[in-house]
Amino acid sequence: MDGSQGGFRLETGATGFWHAGEAPLREVEVGRCRAAWYAAAFAAGGQPGDFVERAYPYDFHSATVIDGAGGRHVVLFHAHQPLVAFVEERKHGYTDEFLEPPAWGVAAFGDAGFVVPSAAQLLSPLGEWDTSVLSAAELKQIAYWGPRTLGAALFNAWD
Repeated sequence: MDGSQGGFRLETGATGFWHAGEAPLREVEVGRCRAAWYAAAFAAGGQPGDFVERAYPYDFHSATVIDGAGGRHVVLFHAHQPLVAFVEERKHGYTDEFLEPPAWGVAAFGDAGFVVPSAAQLLSPLGEWDTSVLSAAELKQIAYWGPRTLGAALFNAWD
């Protein structure tokens, strides 16, 4: 996922949309997400909380990690790209609720092959990002839903 803005680039499928006549988007295996979640909990000196697989219209799974000090962290796993984000609580969609990932999260998820964008990246205006590889279906949904931030376009529940 190299490219724009500090080693991170939007890829086709980043919004979770495609045209019915096109091949379905690739999926990040749920088992891979779960394995990384367990590794992250171990790295945090804590334990995994719960894991909720995505259901329509979400394009992300969510999980909680309880760190060694008892802190609760909500992790979002993008369903089509190996991306992970941290938020304070589970919600229907996100705009400006993204948190800076903890060091253990960056290390553990990075070791598992996931990209962990910073809060600054996720909160940056979508217009600052190269969207040229997104499909026509994705660009249409962006125009319709009007996400202002990168994170809002990536972690959505658009239908």
